[in-house]
Amino acid sequence: MVDEEVEEDVEDVPEEKELPKKRLVRRRKSKKEKESPLSSALRLAVETGKVEFGTKTGIKDALNGSAKLFIIAGNLPEDTKNSIVKYAASSGVPMILFDGTSIELGSICGKPFPVGMVSVYDAGASAIISLAKKK
Repeated sequence: MVDEEVEEDVEDVPEEKELPKKRLVRRRKSKKEKESPLSSALRLAVETGKVEFGTKTGIKDALNGSAKLFIIAGNLPEDTKNSIVKYAASSGVPMILFDGTSIELGSICGKPFPVGMVSVYDAGASAIISLAKKK
């Protein structure tokens, strides 16, 4: 008898209405807004290859010559950029000067923070190193 009372109490409680789930609709990019080949190759390299972010590790790798490619943000300070260019040229590592800011470079890499420099050690499934050799 006690069990029946409990069941009745549960039945008396009105059910909460389920809110319809919001669907995420991705907007198609027009021909003008298409992603550049560098951006898509960099995103793929970050997902499948081995990369590191930051100028301190980038300068060390430029001195060692252990990285295969450097991508430098456009708003990096001139003294830092000049030292990276000098060390990378002496070790023979190719570089790409990214046109956008460090915030844009960070968002392309999928990071919620600004990225001043990306050092690529292994490109993974990406063809980013061949893009660097073309430039």
